[in-house]
Amino acid sequence: MVTVFGLPTPTPYTNAVQLLLTLKMVSLAHEVQEFSLAKKQEVTSFSKNPVIGLIPSKPGLMEILCYSYCYVGLMTGPFYRYRTHYDWLHQPNSMAIPSWRPLLAQARLVPVFGLLFLGVSELFPLEYVRSEAFEARSLPFRLFYMTPVFFVFRMRFYVAWLCAECACIAAAFGAYPTTARARSGSGPTTDYTPPESSEDGAPCEYDYETIKNIDPHGTDFCVRVKDGMRYWNMTVQWWLAQYIYKSAPFGSYVLRSAWTMLISAYWHGIHPGYYLSFLTIPLCLAAEGAMEAALRGRLSARGRLGSDWVQWFLKMRAYDYMCMGFVLLSFQDTVHYWHSVYFCIHGLAVALLLLAKVLGRGPHATSPQGKEDGAKKGPSAPEWQHQE
Repeated sequence: MVTVFGLPTPTPYTNAVQLLLTLKMVSLAHEVQEFSLAKKQEVTSFSKNPVIGLIPSKPGLMEILCYSYCYVGLMTGPFYRYRTHYDWLHQPNSMAIPSWRPLLAQARLVPVFGLLFLGVSELFPLEYVRSEAFEARSLPFRLFYMTPVFFVFRMRFYVAWLCAECACIAAAFGAYPTTARARSGSGPTTDYTPPESSEDGAPCEYDYETIKNIDPHGTDFCVRVKDGMRYWNMTVQWWLAQYIYKSAPFGSYVLRSAWTMLISAYWHGIHPGYYLSFLTIPLCLAAEGAMEAALRGRLSARGRLGSDWVQWFLKMRAYDYMCMGFVLLSFQDTVHYWHSVYFCIHGLAVALLLLAKVLGRGPHATSPQGKEDGAKKGPSAPEWQHQE
């Protein structure tokens, strides 16, 4: 909001640093709190706290600054906790950790995604949506156009995040033994013993799941809207699940989802397009869950396969639709485009909610309350981050 006071607009690079710094500082505050509570419990119970991933000590100013402005992921992500940064600096035998092969495996599709981004963005420029010529096009064309726009959007982030992961891998950042069962953003989820020497480290298997931020295949080919979020910006999804969703001041799954999306929109910035897009997601999640509960239990195996294809198609169109707000940014441009396609996704979601209510709950349907209970008990809400 600095422009309100006559100051120049921050550059995209400044904004990127601020986005990641916000995540880091919130996470660090929680890690310090966990450390303090664990120490208090040790004093009162005379036993060591078994918290996984607990930081070894409270960081000082220099440690905080080094974590905040570490070159790894400074402007691109992925987000990582202070404990991950600490473990990287104190790796007992970094030379034993494989990097070249994982890096090449992760980078193999980057040229393909890059060429697709350049080609499709040239054929379907975003600015055309704002032109008068676009308004004169037919409804099928206007509906179609959001598909290549979202495709370009995905390719751009696939390239950026895969390259960011490769930078982490090149530095052996976020590498943990496979026995640690590390997860995106979180790091190790079980106790593990790091190798102490080259002899111990050589046969140890490592992975880079902690800094895994994107799964292109999962994003494109998962069936459900909520699954799509699990594979997109995965470390930030963990942050949202851990620090926002689990502590939301609501009991309802839909309201907790809406609260999480509101915070996510605020984190991205103050552009109205962010809020319009993110706050459409809870409506889609509600419609998706209602239809699954009402219809899926009534279908045969063949019917479920057909239902999955239909659901995948609608999921992709929903994300196409919401992406337009994310890239157009302004309230006027976003609403103008959605109006040109008759707010089709909003209307479809409402229609599906009404249809599900008419159909009623099908047999073998999972209750929403059961999903919420599971979300509260687990390490993070499964609606936002897949942990198992």
